[in-house]
Amino acid sequence: MAEDACEVWFYHLERTGLDQALPELLEKTLQRGWRAIVRSPAAERIDHLDGWLWSYRDDSFLPHAPAQEPAAERQPILLTSGFDNPNRADALFLIDGAEPGSLEGYKRCVVLFDGADEGQLNAARAEWTRVKAQGLAASYWKQQARGWEKQA
Repeated sequence: MAEDACEVWFYHLERTGLDQALPELLEKTLQRGWRAIVRSPAAERIDHLDGWLWSYRDDSFLPHAPAQEPAAERQPILLTSGFDNPNRADALFLIDGAEPGSLEGYKRCVVLFDGADEGQLNAARAEWTRVKAQGLAASYWKQQARGWEKQA
């Protein structure tokens, strides 16, 4: 495996929904000094997250914009259904079964999936198989009562 190859982390949501888990993961990404892209195939999810990330917690702020906004390349977090990387993001977050496309240029790809949704579970399993077949580093994180635990 190439040293600069993207790591793929799978996050199995069981105790909270995406609206609770995603902002925390994005905060950690920004704390590392990284930029992020959140990709969803659903325009309504992007619209929802655009509002939610401003107000999900009273004491927090996640600077972001939808990719079609002006100056997208300057945004720390971009919300998109597209496959480009205009803000030169280090981390790619895939939600709602979004396709990964090329992982070139990313340090980490995070696949978030709802354990109660059979379609998302099956898509995550297929993606795990594909990632492992490509020889990429992959890890599986499961939501526990005390936080995220690495399972594989």
